[in-house]
Formats: sequence, structure tokens, C-alpha cells
Amino acid sequence: MAGTAGTAGSPSSTGEDGADGAVEAVQPGLLNVANALTVARICLVPVFVACLAAGGTGWRIAALVAFGGASLTDLLDGELARRRGLVTDFGKIADPIADKALTGAALITLSVIGELPVWVTVLILVRELGITVLRFAVIRRGVIAASQGGKLKTLLQIIAICLYVLPPSLGLPVLIREVVMGAALVVTLVTGVDYVVRAVRMIQKPA
Repeated sequence: MAGTAGTAGSPSSTGEDGADGAVEAVQPGLLNVANALTVARICLVPVFVACLAAGGTGWRIAALVAFGGASLTDLLDGELARRRGLVTDFGKIADPIADKALTGAALITLSVIGELPVWVTVLILVRELGITVLRFAVIRRGVIAASQGGKLKTLLQIIAICLYVLPPSLGLPVLIREVVMGAALVVTLVTGVDYVVRAVRMIQKPA
């Protein structure tokens, strides 16, 4: 790695660290589009909560737009980071935190305004926070990659929350949103067990 740092065309070889720019030559900067999208998602959380808590059709639509926009950044930042080589330590930490903040804020607010049973929110949040802590706990041994079940879980949660945020005046049958949320809850718990099993195997695996 060090032998490639002195390449004349390398922008990081002219950095303040001089010859030590070898490390920076292969490390993406903290300020990049993927991290910017993650930060934008975090910033949209209080906007979403304020709109949802305000009530009324207009505010509910605004909350839906904010949640949809934030969810879209979740899909984009990871894809951009992988494709453009923009994976950073900040992103690895901030991305799951932003995800949990958005989902948690949505579920808690829906429970506070009486539209989602508290026990559903508690079960999902305990699973999400528990798995996040677990992933950080074993990060020195490796990264627990997102499974297809995990991706399905995220998609179902987003769809279910969007259905709950929709203004009641639109006439969406309550049963539809309850069925989707129920499916999201089941997949959330099942994938949580899967993560625990994979983490235990990773810990038991010889270093």
C-alpha cells in the first residue's frame, strides 16, 4: 500500500501528512455524498415527528413526504458508498443509528398519538437496538452482513409505517395496515434471531 502512495496523480499524496498520505490515498474522505445523505436522514427525523404530531391531513401528507424522503436516502447512501468506494468508519456507525432513529421515532410517535399498540413498538425497538449493539460488539471479529430477510424486514417496516402515516381521510382500510405491520413484526423478530445465531457463530469461530 505504501508503495503506491507516491503516485504523482494521487490527490492525497500532497496532503499535510506528506509521505504519510499513503493511508489517505485509499481512504475516502469524511465529507462525501453517502455520509451527507446519512446526515440528511438524521435531520429529517425531527421534521417528520413534528409533522406527524401536528395532525391534520396536510401535516400527515408532509410527514409522509419527510419519511419517504428519509427512507430513500437509506437506500441511496449504502449503494453509493459501495459503488464509489465511499465506505467510512463514520458511515458504518452513523448509518445504522440513522435507520434506528427514523424507525424508532416513527413507531414511538404513532404509539403516542394512539394509532399503534405500544407493545408492537416495544418489540420492534428492543430487537432493533439489541441487534445494533450486538453488531458493534462483534465488529472486531467481522461484519454481520445484511441478509435478504433483513432487507425484507426494512422494506416491510417502511411500507407499514407509511400506511399508518397516511391521512385517515384517504379511507385506507385499517385491516390492510395492520396486516402489513404484523408481517413486518414477524420478519423483524425472525431476522433478529438469525442475527443472534450468526453472531454467536462468529464469536465461537477461532480468531
